[in-house]
Amino acid sequence: MMSPPDTSSVFPLVPHWESDKTSRIPFKVYQGEEQHRKELERFFYKGHWCYVGLEAEIPNPGDFQRSAVGERSVIMVRDMEGRIHVVENVCAHRGMRFCRERSGNRKDFTCPYHQWNYSLSGDLQGVPFRRGVKQDGQVHGGMPADFKLEENGLNKLKVACRGGVVFASFDHDVEPLEDFIGPQVLHYFDRLFNGRRLKILGYNRQRIPGNWKLMQENIKDPYHPGLLHTWFVTFGLWRADNKSQLRMDAHGRHAAMISTRGTGGGAAQAQAVTQVSSFKQSMQLKDPRFLDIVPEPWWGGPTAVMTTLFPSVILQQQVNSVSTRHIQPVGPDAFDFVWTHFGFEDDTEEMTERRLRQANLFGPAGFVSADDGEVIEFSQQGFEQKPFHRAMAELGGREVENTEHMVTETLIRGMYRYWRQVMED
Repeated sequence: MMSPPDTSSVFPLVPHWESDKTSRIPFKVYQGEEQHRKELERFFYKGHWCYVGLEAEIPNPGDFQRSAVGERSVIMVRDMEGRIHVVENVCAHRGMRFCRERSGNRKDFTCPYHQWNYSLSGDLQGVPFRRGVKQDGQVHGGMPADFKLEENGLNKLKVACRGGVVFASFDHDVEPLEDFIGPQVLHYFDRLFNGRRLKILGYNRQRIPGNWKLMQENIKDPYHPGLLHTWFVTFGLWRADNKSQLRMDAHGRHAAMISTRGTGGGAAQAQAVTQVSSFKQSMQLKDPRFLDIVPEPWWGGPTAVMTTLFPSVILQQQVNSVSTRHIQPVGPDAFDFVWTHFGFEDDTEEMTERRLRQANLFGPAGFVSADDGEVIEFSQQGFEQKPFHRAMAELGGREVENTEHMVTETLIRGMYRYWRQVMED
């Protein structure tokens, strides 16, 4: 049996791109610890805003929620004056990741190892034995005379809040959040987070054994739902013949996929949809309430908008189900995926039940999303089996541009054009 060719000298830290095209993506892009560390530094820890949570998760003074930026654990907390802070979950003394609870309410934070105590904003307040221990008329130990509490607090991230969503950055020179998102995508962000107070409905969490970029790709891939997801194509929630638009920011890193259910492009297109193998004409719902869809005024027409903010979050509106999906890398070949399902405080009881019912389409065991986790895992296996090969993203051409249809991979090309620029800089 022939062994695969030795490619160790072919792929540098930033993989070779075929014919200078971002439409041909080397499998090495999804592998390698050294490259992964470079991605974390350049996309999660410098020059980018990352999602950490919703203000509604910490409604009261002292409330905190443990989150992550890249692979770094952070704490989102509301202080006693109502201000929101994000601090790194690493004690300034000996580096312990001191906060173990997922959420709670505190007046301060204390590291259990040596009892260093911090305010909710991350300032160091107390150090045991700072002035030593008095014994037999002498003082033993203690911190050096030039030790200052104000110079030894927790690492504080820069924080930006918009529409009830909390972002943070380790880079205090990062551009303003609104400039980072850009006006085209910000329009769809503000459509969902329009100032109404949010209400947390629940969480799903899963670990997916695939590279973190694959989830960004998946939600920048507008035509796979009508092929992969039986639920979507059969019940018309997301089909290639729906009226649709694809929009991205000037860099190609963020994107919005916009779809309007039930406004297909005519009988010919509808007939083409019924020919795909995932369409099951005989499929019926035992509980028809899963399709109890009630249009809401804030939609402004589209029945679904999927927004990807690179690198860390997906903002989902699929009919009445709304959620955030937080990407938390775990090495080059896995990531934790945290879904936060929410509604609005002025929702009726019936609308809250409707949002919860429709949320069954999503999450680790969702009627739709279970498919995505599986194909991402299988893709990662293929990359590792054939590391010298490449993926192709040429549907709709090789250009990067906004479109008025879904039959394209333009958003994926835009993301990798940006990825390549940053990684090769």
